[in-house]
Amino acid sequence: MNNLIKKFKLMKINQIFQSKIFQGIILGMASLIIVLFIFKAGIIVGIKKSDFSYKWSNNYHKNFAGPRKGFFNGFGDRDFMNAHGTFGQIIKIDGQTLVIKSNNDLEKIILIQEDTTINRFRDSIKPEDLKINEYVVIIGEPNESGQIEAKLIRVLPAEPKRNF
Repeated sequence: MNNLIKKFKLMKINQIFQSKIFQGIILGMASLIIVLFIFKAGIIVGIKKSDFSYKWSNNYHKNFAGPRKGFFNGFGDRDFMNAHGTFGQIIKIDGQTLVIKSNNDLEKIILIQEDTTINRFRDSIKPEDLKINEYVVIIGEPNESGQIEAKLIRVLPAEPKRNF
């Protein structure tokens, strides 16, 4: 042990920096820092996902027209929710916001994002091509305000006129 200490004392600073042991220690510390950074990033992503899931589940019945009497009282009369979006008639268009009247006469606010896909049959259309009184199916995610941020909007064809 004394021999090793004497050897380090005799080495010049430059020799210490060029030694394999010193380079190994620096490489090990850098690797440890990178691993800890990746671990911390994973923790942050997990917290964000759980926070979103918590907020989403608390507002699920508001966002998707849940049972009128709440989850525990509403299922007796088979008043089930529409999952992951909505269906209804466009009653108002205000820029990038739609108001949809669903089958229970509930009005839902739909936010059109830049990445929202809007289709009429096989054609992609722009938000300004949507018209009042058209029927649409919307798939999206709820936000904290109870609005649906649309990922996909599909315009349904008009009902054919019947001649009786």
